[in-house]
Amino acid sequence: MHFATEFWLTRLCFRRALAGTYLVAFLIAANQFIPLLGERGLQPVRLFIRYVPFRRAPSFFYINCSDRFITATIWCGIALSIFAITSVSELFGLAISMLTWALLWLIYLSLVNVGQTFYGFGWETMLLETGFLAIFLGSADTRPPVIVMWLIVWVLFRTMFGAGMIKLRADPCWRDLTCLYYHYETQPLPNPLSWYLHQSPRWMHKLGVLFNHVVELPVPWFYFAPAPFCWWAGGLTVLFQITLILSGNLSWLNYITIVLCISCFDDRLLARLIDIPHLVPAHMSVPHTIAVAALTVIVLALSWWPARNMFSRRQLMNASFDPLHLVNTYGAFGAVTRKRLEIILKGTDADAPNESAVWREYEFKGKPGDVHRPPCIVSPYHWKLDWQMWFAAMSPPELHPWIYSVTEKLLEGDRKFLRLFAHNPFANAPPKFIRADWYRYNFTKPGERAWWTRTYIGNYLPPMTLSETRGDV
Repeated sequence: MHFATEFWLTRLCFRRALAGTYLVAFLIAANQFIPLLGERGLQPVRLFIRYVPFRRAPSFFYINCSDRFITATIWCGIALSIFAITSVSELFGLAISMLTWALLWLIYLSLVNVGQTFYGFGWETMLLETGFLAIFLGSADTRPPVIVMWLIVWVLFRTMFGAGMIKLRADPCWRDLTCLYYHYETQPLPNPLSWYLHQSPRWMHKLGVLFNHVVELPVPWFYFAPAPFCWWAGGLTVLFQITLILSGNLSWLNYITIVLCISCFDDRLLARLIDIPHLVPAHMSVPHTIAVAALTVIVLALSWWPARNMFSRRQLMNASFDPLHLVNTYGAFGAVTRKRLEIILKGTDADAPNESAVWREYEFKGKPGDVHRPPCIVSPYHWKLDWQMWFAAMSPPELHPWIYSVTEKLLEGDRKFLRLFAHNPFANAPPKFIRADWYRYNFTKPGERAWWTRTYIGNYLPPMTLSETRGDV
């Protein structure tokens, strides 16, 4: 990449792909935000904003946090995403284009800043940082600002190089090339191909880790190189992200990384693949130039802490340094778990939780439960509760207080909340007791008639009644 290159087609492809990512994010919120964070959710927004000042978590929902207002706001985000995907927003000039992308960013910022546990993932801040830069890319009738493309490349570099550095620092299995011995089985939501990859010979696993290191450590430096080096670097990164998509369900993390990679491909390359007649103005307008200059100064100033973090021995993973999430630090799977633990929620309608009680299991939509059910294919979608149950299984319930609210919702038979599950084993009436059991799960061997084997470890939560979850006794 260099400053004499045109990026009109790059901008077109980048923005449409980014708008598609926004659409997925808002659809996830439309389906899950209210049962998780609404007025009667696991972590209600109304309680959060009571204790956290606006300056620490700016959000529209400090104005109104009712379920109706939140839902309307999310659907505005969906409508704006479609408006941007179709590029209709580009037809009305620079002001409407910037307004569209600014509203997308502000709405999603409002969700993330009050989303607490369920919006604490790295790809949420990646979308916010990338979405903020997209505001300044201009409209179809303006010259694409090359400096903004460089700032997008800077996001890509921090995403990939930060992930590579934290792997080398955090877990010895990345250094001895053995992490893939465990990863396919222990990742948050394996897919069917994960089972087959887990059965691969050890040398293939080591080769996979080596490929990971090559793409995440030396390759990112070539994003800043002139063509064709930046093309090859971007292409290798896209290939790497596709392998990750095929091997697991990491929400839209890999998809938005591919979106960022588009900034490595200028019009000289994309014109060979896409034939769209267009005229590129000779210069940007003065207001647009001023806005881009101000953006550049802000991003460079805020980049100090993320850049320092990447080269720090105490590197943070997926951290924000400002409440607007303008410039962040990223990284994934710094540590790989060696065994898969699962929490299985069970209910009974017996009068007492004794040996004669019949316990029925709640099946989640994504995470493993029934050993005969095949792993899911869900990315770029994201089952937020399933992911948090994966985290909760690694430590005692006292570290995850929201899980007590989960048992309360099940004992109440909360219909909105039960939509987050694959099925409700108590369709006629809620159970009288809920308990959570702890299991270790392993992939089966070839030839066995199930996907998983599981071994009972112990009790995660004892049998609880509705009055106990509410603290009445």
